[in-house]
Order: sequence, then C-alpha cells, then structure tokens
Amino acid sequence: MSRVNTGSSQGGGAIVTVAALSAMFGTMLVQVVTVMSAAISARGLENVGTVSLTLSMVGAVFFGIAVYVGGIVTANSVSTVIAGRTREIALLRLLGASGRSLRGEVVRTGFRQGLLGAAIGLVAGVALVALGAEFAMRNGMMGRFEYPLVSFGLVVPPLAVIASTVIASWSGSRRVLVVAPADAAGSSAEPRYDELRARTVRNVFAIVLVVIGGLLLAGGVVMGLTNPTGVLPGLLGGMVSFTGVVLGAPVLLPPLTALVGRAFGGSPVARLASANAIRNPARSARAVIGLVIGVALVTMFAVGTATFSSIMKRAGELNPEQFAAFEQIVSVTTAVMTVLLGFSVLLAAVGMVNTLSLSVLQRRRELGLLRALGFTGSQVRSMVVLEAAQMILAAILLGVVLGIAYGWCGAVSLFGSNPGVGLVPPTIPVPTLVGVLAVSIAITVVSAVVPARRATTVSPVAALAVA
Repeated sequence: MSRVNTGSSQGGGAIVTVAALSAMFGTMLVQVVTVMSAAISARGLENVGTVSLTLSMVGAVFFGIAVYVGGIVTANSVSTVIAGRTREIALLRLLGASGRSLRGEVVRTGFRQGLLGAAIGLVAGVALVALGAEFAMRNGMMGRFEYPLVSFGLVVPPLAVIASTVIASWSGSRRVLVVAPADAAGSSAEPRYDELRARTVRNVFAIVLVVIGGLLLAGGVVMGLTNPTGVLPGLLGGMVSFTGVVLGAPVLLPPLTALVGRAFGGSPVARLASANAIRNPARSARAVIGLVIGVALVTMFAVGTATFSSIMKRAGELNPEQFAAFEQIVSVTTAVMTVLLGFSVLLAAVGMVNTLSLSVLQRRRELGLLRALGFTGSQVRSMVVLEAAQMILAAILLGVVLGIAYGWCGAVSLFGSNPGVGLVPPTIPVPTLVGVLAVSIAITVVSAVVPARRATTVSPVAALAVA
C-alpha cells in the first residue's frame, strides 16, 4: 500500500530515457578516446600519451556536464510527478505510511530506472562506436588497427549515471516529507511567489552558490592562462554557480517572465496567460529549467568552439608550425563538441517536453473550469502556448547570458596557456544563436500544444471531475 507509483508514469519513461542517453554518451566518449589512441599509436606518431590525456580531459568535462544535465532533468521530473500526486501521497500517509518510507520507494524506483537506462546506454554506446570504427576503417578513413572492445573505463559512465539518478530521485522527492495526511481532503497546491521569496535559507544558499561558483570560474580563467588544468576549477565553478541558478529559478524567472509578458498585448487570453505563467513559479521553473539548460549549453559550446578557433588562429599567426600541428586536434575537438551538443540538446528537450506535458496534464481541472466559463478550445490552447512562449523568452535570455559566460571561461581556462594567446574576447556566432532560438521555440510549441489539445478534448464536466 505504501507505494508512490512513479515508474509507470510519463515521468518514469523520461528518467529511463535520460539515463540511457547519458550512459550511451559517456560510453561513446570512453570508447572514442580508446579508438583514437589506438589509431594514433598504430601510425607510430609521437606524443600519443599527451593526445590521449587531452582527449580524456575534454571527454571527462563533457561527460560531467551531461551527467549534471541528466540529474537536473531527473530531479525535475520526479518533483513534477510528486507535486501532481500530493493527494495520493496524503491518502497513503492517512493509511499509515511514513514520509520516509514513501521517499525510500521513490529512490528505489529511481535506482531501478537508472540501472535499466545505464544498461541500455552501455550496450548502445559500445555498439555504436564499434560500428563507427569499422565503417571508418572499411571506407579508408582510418587504417586497419586493433583496439580493445572493452576497457576498465567503461564502468565509469554507468556507475555515474546510476548514482546521479538515485541522488536526483532523492532530491526531487523531498516534497514527500512535508505532505500531511490532512492534505488528502484537498487538492494539490504549490507555493506562491511570495511564499518562495520568504524562504530565506534556500534563497541565501542559492546566492552563496552563485558567488562561490563565480569565484571558481574566475580562478579557472586565471589559472588557465598558465596551465590547461584551469578547466577543472572552471568546470566545478560552472556546476556550482548553475546549481545556484537552478535553486533560485522559482524566484529569478517570474520577474523576467512578467517583463516578457507585457509584449503579448492585453487581450483576455494574453492577460490570463501572463498571470498563469507566474502564478505557480515552482511549476513554471520546473517546466522551463530544461530549456535554460539547453540554451545555456548550446550557447556555451557554440561560443566556446568559436573562441577556441580564434585562439588557435591567433596561435597559428604567431607560430604557423605549431598551428599546423594543432589543426588535427582542433578538428577532433570540434567533432566531439558537435556530438555533445546534440546529446545535450536531446537531454534538455526530453526534460522540457516531459515536465511541461506533465504540468499541463495536471491542470486539466483548471482548463475544464475555463471551458465551463465560456473559453473555447482554441482559446485554451492559445493560452497554454502563450504561457510557454513567455517562459521561453525568459529562459532564452537567461540561458544565452549564462552560456556566453561559461563558454568563454571554458575556452580561456583550457587553451589560454598556449603561447601568445592569453585573454581573448568571446567570439559569439550569431547564426548559431538564431538557430537556438528557432529550435527552442519549435520544441516548446510542440510540447505545449500536444498536451493542451489532449486536455481540451475532454468535456468540461469530465475535466472538472479530475481531483
């Protein structure tokens, strides 16, 4: 009886998907480094160890970011499911279940989902790299050589993914502990904006994380001017500061969203959409934080890659021979970044679509009430899309600013120690950012329209009967 069913929900499917993608990506990074090291060694080139170490460092940074993104997506998925099942949890509490036992069940479910996803990702990652290497060798892209199909490093990605899924499930299920048996008589309710602002401890902790993360980023840049290991404190600083942004998102995003909402006019649908976008800041933040992550990562990689190219060009102008030697590494690094870009966007898209879909489905009673008051199905769908559009623009604004800062810090801390480079201004690829905007809008519109249409197909009477 004391079971919170998250495994069979839409959120559970998203958790398995995110775990599988993260594990597959990490596995592919490990295998690609192994294959490339073997290929370089087979050709008898020098400095194989240096190249392998560089690729391993870059791969570790990228995988760390992917696991971090997957953890946030998982935590938000669990939080959304728990928020929508407050009454069910309260009924279980009324029947004698303790909050700790219910939370333990959520964590155990997360472990099973993480284990399943990690296993799928491990097998898929090894298979894809093996197929890619064989294709490259058969088509003359690389010479024929032997490489280990299985290595000790392959245990790291699945273990990291399982651990991050368990931790994220534990973090996302903390609301279970505060659900009282008396809540069984009411409906699910989330804290308002003024209540969130009054949470002094959480807000101060978020500010402290942002400050500490910013200092680590600055330290990484300074260290990176003399040593490429400056990327390590920079990576830690990025994670710490972004964790602060995530914690403070329910307080930070509503003012930005309200400001953006003024551009959508004063029609009843637009005004209601603007009010709804900030009425439940915790729910809105969960729905949009995946987009913030996606935009920040895409911008970070785009700016980082462009700045990296500028650094290499500067080094080439000062020392053409060294630039020629690094040219192949530049191509490899760019290819790895492109792959990471695709996986990071995919992870963010899964999280955003899942969370926004769950949020809209949990509002069927609210949408039914609007239908009963005279709103047409088209107006309800327009309202949901306008809500998403306002949150989109606020998220894009925040994500672009963070991405530019992180991308520049990462490029300088990793490559600023090259002779004659030093501090360089960030290079901002405008076409890439325009593409980010277009893709973000398309994904969000799809994720908002589909569940909204599903909700409006139910009659107002049936929707109002939803607890």
